[in-house]
Amino acid sequence: MIKHSFALATRSMLIGLSLVAVFASTVRAQTDNLAKRTVSFEARYLRVIALRLKPGQDLRREIEGLVKARHIRAGFILTTVGSLSQAAIRLADQSSATRFEGKFEIVSLVGTLGPEGVHLHISISDSTGKTIGGHLVEGCAIYTTAEIVIGEARGLIFARGTDPGTGYKELQIRKARQ
Repeated sequence: MIKHSFALATRSMLIGLSLVAVFASTVRAQTDNLAKRTVSFEARYLRVIALRLKPGQDLRREIEGLVKARHIRAGFILTTVGSLSQAAIRLADQSSATRFEGKFEIVSLVGTLGPEGVHLHISISDSTGKTIGGHLVEGCAIYTTAEIVIGEARGLIFARGTDPGTGYKELQIRKARQ
């Protein structure tokens, strides 16, 4: 099971890096002013932003702040590694978050990012390897670090609108005006 999960994660990362290589015809490196902790490069169809969070920062709030500060219109999480000193996750089919105290490894963070909000899922593991996951909500405090790489699809906008079939605000993909 662990080998299979590692293989899937490795394959996903290689696919993401392949996409970067395909779109990176004109690459420009840039150091960001957000506390000198983000770096990005831009190509015609893809922008990549990397950042590192420090102890005590709230994982969701920092991602939402970055989306607003960088005007991310169609973002997605490429990869994340790090640790938490406490976690808050809305588990499947629950209306409120469950709080977890202790030290946790971030084993997965995925989601979409747009001007109307973010939709993020996280998986964390404890010191015994027990893993749990669900919707990332505020209250996940960084323990030692969180290293996050975000991609943005240029030419698209990720919006949110109520889906009549589910009753939830779901992803709507729009073409951006050039």
